[in-house]
Amino acid sequence: MLKKIISLLFVALMTSSIVFSQGLHVGIKGGTDIQKIDGFDINDKFAFGYHLGGYVQIKLGSTFSIQPELYYSQINLDTSSTFSQTYESIDVSKIKLGYLNIPVLLNIKLAKKITIQLGPKYGILSSSNLSLKGQAENAIKSGDLSVVTGLQFKISKLRLYGRYQVGLNDISDIGSTQKWKSQTAHIGAALQIF
Repeated sequence: MLKKIISLLFVALMTSSIVFSQGLHVGIKGGTDIQKIDGFDINDKFAFGYHLGGYVQIKLGSTFSIQPELYYSQINLDTSSTFSQTYESIDVSKIKLGYLNIPVLLNIKLAKKITIQLGPKYGILSSSNLSLKGQAENAIKSGDLSVVTGLQFKISKLRLYGRYQVGLNDISDIGSTQKWKSQTAHIGAALQIF
């Protein structure tokens, strides 16, 4: 499934570059993710991770543009001392989650170098060490839908961005009465290639 998604995005990118050659920009991006999962019995603090990937920006005039992205992110969370008591089916002290993220953002230019970014993001769980005891099943659902808002500053071909992402769905897959929802501060830099 992952190969199909990447192939479709590549075809869309190539098609878009032909159709929108004057209004299309492609770049790479990377930075840090500062994440927390609410409702999860972990240390009540944000944990650091990273993200790496790319973006395509399609201009829709002088004020608006659409910016689909594809990037991988990884986060490492510490569990609290009561985690294994609360979730007896899971035995782990550090949680490692990897996601393939696909946001589609609307960029609204406020000034020559400042843009507001808004839109949905879907994260596909690609790796996790949260398996249920004695089973291969994962304790985290395979998808995480979030809403994204943020600012982007453009300096020539360099873009600096800060975003806040709030999870909309419960990512727990263990039938818990607590809902697990993610919050992420997404900070980084992007470089326009063309």
